[in-house]
Amino acid sequence: MRLTVAVALLLAATCATPVLGQAIPLATPLPGDGPEDAKLKRLFHDSDERDLALNPIQAIFRGDLRYADRFGEYLTDARTAIEKRNTQADLAAITAIDRDKLTPVDRIAYDVFRNQTEVALRGFAPAIERIERALPINHFGGFQTFYPDFASGKGGAPFKTVQDYENNLTRNAAYAALYDRIIARFREGMAGGIVHPKLVVRNMIEQFDGLLAQGVEGSTFYAPVTMFPSSMSAADRTRLTAAYAAQVRDVLMPAHRKIRDFLADTYLPRARDTVGLSAMPGGDALYAYRIEQSTTLPMTADAVHTLGLSEVARITREMNAQQAAVGYKGTLAQFFTFLRTDTRFQPKTAEEVRLGYEAIGKRVDARVCEQFSLIPKTPLEIRPVPDFRAKSDAGGSYQGGTPDGSRAGVFYYNTYDLPIRYTWGMETLYLHEAVPGHHFQVSLAQENAALPSFIRFGGNTAYVEGWALYAETLWKPLGMETDPYQRMGGLSDEMLRAMRLVVDTGLHAKGWSRERAIDYMLANSPMSKTDATAEVERYIAIPGQATAYKIGQLTISKLKAQAQAKQGAAFDPRAFHAQVLDTGALPMPVLEKKIGDWLGK
Repeated sequence: MRLTVAVALLLAATCATPVLGQAIPLATPLPGDGPEDAKLKRLFHDSDERDLALNPIQAIFRGDLRYADRFGEYLTDARTAIEKRNTQADLAAITAIDRDKLTPVDRIAYDVFRNQTEVALRGFAPAIERIERALPINHFGGFQTFYPDFASGKGGAPFKTVQDYENNLTRNAAYAALYDRIIARFREGMAGGIVHPKLVVRNMIEQFDGLLAQGVEGSTFYAPVTMFPSSMSAADRTRLTAAYAAQVRDVLMPAHRKIRDFLADTYLPRARDTVGLSAMPGGDALYAYRIEQSTTLPMTADAVHTLGLSEVARITREMNAQQAAVGYKGTLAQFFTFLRTDTRFQPKTAEEVRLGYEAIGKRVDARVCEQFSLIPKTPLEIRPVPDFRAKSDAGGSYQGGTPDGSRAGVFYYNTYDLPIRYTWGMETLYLHEAVPGHHFQVSLAQENAALPSFIRFGGNTAYVEGWALYAETLWKPLGMETDPYQRMGGLSDEMLRAMRLVVDTGLHAKGWSRERAIDYMLANSPMSKTDATAEVERYIAIPGQATAYKIGQLTISKLKAQAQAKQGAAFDPRAFHAQVLDTGALPMPVLEKKIGDWLGK
């Protein structure tokens, strides 16, 4: 599924909060708006409407149910052609607007929208498109990684009415049909020598094996009929239960079996032993594009690699100091082994992990208003990662709620291979994924009805993940990591993001093997081999994405240092954080300009 990066600056417009299931209305003109500002707002609105019509699942995640009976015509040539035409139309429309006649805020919004559209259009270049279409899913970004949970009754899809249940049956059928198109795309890639690494294929096979092993009544797709709303009649319950069982048995399981067997019997023997993009024809050009997409900066792979090496060296010095502070005798590598193997750091039960995160959340909540004046209204839930995806999933992740708060944001924690879910890493993980990390950033943007939709619900990795990594640096003012081992966990997480710069570029631009990348991560951090392996295989599956975290965090931290130097004793972290958060996810150059203007540079 092609994702258009949605980024822009706040348009300080006032508009009504939409009723769920209806279109978001066009932004109300502000005093001072002229004809060109009106054109700009209309463009934002119309572009968003076109995107939602193409992406019904995205609309449902936002609480917009106008297209809830549709799945989307993903991975078709017709859809790709429409996406390209829409992107070209957006660029023509933004170019036709006279930027000089816009209000100051709208000028910046213009720049952001134009930039994102130009970057998106470059993604349709034949050399890039040829590779993208031949690799339609992977173990980290495939439909099988999110859609089962989406349709489970606990994900993004609503299950409040009979119609909701009927809509889900329709979407599920289209999801199953999608796998024929996926197989056709994989065959096209095989004919052209563009195939996944074997390890990615094996991971996908395991995912489909996990879905098949659930059977019918244990299936994630069957789960909605185990949680009917009390208002539903007995007759409807009986009918829908039979329909869901039949669909799992006769439609979904055969589709999963077909793609699983194709991958194992036909595709895997043709998959490649190499892991980096540079090993494929045109891979270097695609990787350069992925770096720009993720970082919002025109950085080269060499520049990213060099920055990573510098950050790894700096954090290593801090780790050495922390080791000395706790009084551990031995080398840093031995200290890493101690942190990985000492049973005091290994949770005994999944319940212990859940209770630990709940306690951390209460401690953060008690201090968070000291650093933030903007607090989201959307509630937060803490849940384990679903079993079917736990093995290949990250240690933690976040899924946003709906703007009206009817569906909470969710912090997912992973309990697969429980002993390696080290307790010393819990506080920093919560700061990143939950509060004040992803939950604050995503929820505050979505709740701000004054923002155009493409800002409220869009984002770029450098900002979104850069903010979450920056949130980890607030450990001290939030009263976290007072225990020296928790502080080592914070350094370990920061080291992870620094190592990503080295490892991602090593894999995709410098010919590193999977094993070399894993060994590098184990040598420079106390993370477990399970986590290091999952991380490296993630970078192999989604090149470039991991480079954005540290670059985004370094940018935000640099801006904070500038604000502190400029404002001195008057510096208020609440005001700074409001400036960073109140306009949605911005490309790094736009964020830098915004903070510079705020500081009066």
